Amino acid sequence: MSPHPLFGGALSAVIPHSAADVSELREIPDNQEVFAHAHTDQSLIVELVEYQGQIADQDSARYHFEDIAGSNKALEPGAFEVTSVTALPKSDLLLSECSSAWMLTGTQCVSKFNEEARNTVTLHLGLLRLPQFSTDVLITFNDPQSISSDSSSAAAVGTHGVPWTVEDFQRLLRTLTLHNPGLFG
Repeated sequence: MSPHPLFGGALSAVIPHSAADVSELREIPDNQEVFAHAHTDQSLIVELVEYQGQIADQDSARYHFEDIAGSNKALEPGAFEVTSVTALPKSDLLLSECSSAWMLTGTQCVSKFNEEARNTVTLHLGLLRLPQFSTDVLITFNDPQSISSDSSSAAAVGTHGVPWTVEDFQRLLRTLTLHNPGLFG
């Protein structure tokens, strides 16, 4: 598998099979690269966000997870849960510029497109901290576990595509490479 250019080639990473670039379908913010699985309701987002220097490294992944829960309107009790947070050894990563790296797994009960129906999604979050560039690289893998029959995503249930795995997500994290630091301004 060869690396896929991200952010105009400033970064690259190995993206899983069956990935469709969502920017070809709708407008995506400049600080994000978004991929959707061609046959399931899974998605991957590589996002450049402001480095949160006031947040300790060991708390940073949880901070971003809770920020995403807020954006997903999933902050009420029982709507989100963190199941694990682990430090990733820098020796396992191609992004040698990061000061620390973290992986979080949790669940969120979210709705798509402001629908009433809520889906239970396992969210795998990778966080690569780049304080020298005032940037946190946030990589999220949204893996639906339970999709409401009233959700617009219900049509994706039961399709024949091979879903992405946590290993696919971890490969993306490990292979993320910086080619042009000018990306960070």
